[in-house]
Amino acid sequence: MTSLHPSLGVPATPGSPSEDGVPPEAMHRIPTHQLATHPYPARPASAGHAHSPSLVMLVLIATVGILAYANFLLNPASRGDWLPYSLVIVAESILIFQALLSMWTILSGSTDPREFNFHQAQATLVHTRSVARDGLQNRPERWPLHLGDQPATVDVFITTYGEDLDVIRSTVTAARQMHGEHLTWVLDDGRSDDVRDLAAELGVRYLRRLSSNGAKAGNVNHALTVSSAQYFVIFDADFVPKPEFLIETLPFFIDDRVAFVQTPQAYGNLHNVISRGAGYMQAVFYRFIQPGRNRFNAAFCVGTNVIFRRDAINDVGGMYTDSKSEDVWTSLKLHERGWKTIYIPTVLATGHAPDTVEAYTKQQLRWATGGFEILLQSNPLSPRRRLTFDQRLQYLVTASFYLTGIAPLLLLLVPPLEIYFDLRPMNISTTVVTWLLYYAGFYLMQVVLAFYTMGSFRWETLMLATASFPIYVAALVNVLVGKEQHWSATGNRSKAASPFNFMIPQVLFFVFLLLTSVVAVWRDLTIGTLTLATAWNVTNTLILGTFVGTALHESHSARRVRAMARRPEARRPSGIRTAADGVPASIQAAPTREVVPS
Repeated sequence: MTSLHPSLGVPATPGSPSEDGVPPEAMHRIPTHQLATHPYPARPASAGHAHSPSLVMLVLIATVGILAYANFLLNPASRGDWLPYSLVIVAESILIFQALLSMWTILSGSTDPREFNFHQAQATLVHTRSVARDGLQNRPERWPLHLGDQPATVDVFITTYGEDLDVIRSTVTAARQMHGEHLTWVLDDGRSDDVRDLAAELGVRYLRRLSSNGAKAGNVNHALTVSSAQYFVIFDADFVPKPEFLIETLPFFIDDRVAFVQTPQAYGNLHNVISRGAGYMQAVFYRFIQPGRNRFNAAFCVGTNVIFRRDAINDVGGMYTDSKSEDVWTSLKLHERGWKTIYIPTVLATGHAPDTVEAYTKQQLRWATGGFEILLQSNPLSPRRRLTFDQRLQYLVTASFYLTGIAPLLLLLVPPLEIYFDLRPMNISTTVVTWLLYYAGFYLMQVVLAFYTMGSFRWETLMLATASFPIYVAALVNVLVGKEQHWSATGNRSKAASPFNFMIPQVLFFVFLLLTSVVAVWRDLTIGTLTLATAWNVTNTLILGTFVGTALHESHSARRVRAMARRPEARRPSGIRTAADGVPASIQAAPTREVVPS
């Protein structure tokens, strides 16, 4: 029977003590994540539920609902007037295609990428004998790391571009304290002397470029030219890592084919409608889609909370710099070169979700632009792409995903066509009950599935999914005309603008739908019957109205904060800002919780 050594936290076997009280064979068999100092760390919980039989059953039922709805729409007997019918068919085809591929990917995510060689490598990642010999028991950030019998060196890159100093401080401090010897770098593309001084204060390396070529990817590539570690980690400035990040990810590299290990983006600032909507919109992706991609060796990098093998990046000529979505493009290049990628649904860093209309708009615009670039400029189905069939399908889903954000625009136009021009998408003989049954088989099952996997259904995600179509249309246009998308920090509040500067199309559309609803209600009162078109249009009006109301609240809160800041007693010395600047006091005091969107 073994017991824990009081100082090292490793087992000591009575009757066969070594000089340290620990038998040599035990020193190399104890999982490293059980080595740490106080508090005794527990292994981070996985966020996935892919092994649940009930989840599999729900996914299968949802798939049947999708197929039944598709059959109903494509049945010639259901066809109504060509214009609204075409809008519905195009929009629903996009949504059904994405839903079916998502179901397939979710069902594929039942295997754990941690195989025997991972556990073996993790058990010997830190040599406890040398830790005890060098007196490093209480300095886990200096524990030498080994993969197999070879030392493993790690650089940690924290990319910054104008984020608040307190945000950077939190991330850098946590990065320094990660278990396992590593070198922390601040890569400052904002060229801030304050950030430089902060790096000096915290005792980490600071790197500044003369230009911003290649944006974040160029920043990382520049750092690779002056660093030398075998592995490098990337954190955005607003993602605070957990101490065990390296312990949970580095052992995967015992497999020489592994190029990178990606972990989820989780958010701790879900304090308002925008941040909750933005955070939960990604939840299914990080909990179920990315794990499923492991089966096809198609998990891709999301730009932060990731560790790379330097040789793999060298093999593809560095991080991809011709797109703001350098993460997906770099993954694509790696997969074409035959490298293996790993995703683990274990939260090892927590960051900031966009919590303003401006931040959300810029983030989605950047992401969608990257997706459309792949779709239109590097078609995954092209024979020139050196990908497997499964990888082609997975990248096609990724590249076309943001078309689902344009689909609501088409569906929003359908009720007004009936209200103003009496043009109906479905055959007039199709009863409302029949339509609702098929519609519920698709959409209601999506809600049930979301409720089961997330524990609740978040109306904020529905609101953002409906109201974001101008962003995705703009992204598509940007790619078509070759307009470059500029990058901005998610957590940068120093240049906050009115939310209405970023949502003029949504406001105009809301006014149009509101007037249409008035006309529709007047018409229904005249004929004495409530029509489906009226109910549908009123629902859309309420959803867009909620988004407009959210923006009004955000604008009002921002004005109140600025007014408070102008008061003499509220002023602080120049140059000092906090992460809470711009956030109402009531919000600052509100409890936050961590979520894997993510």
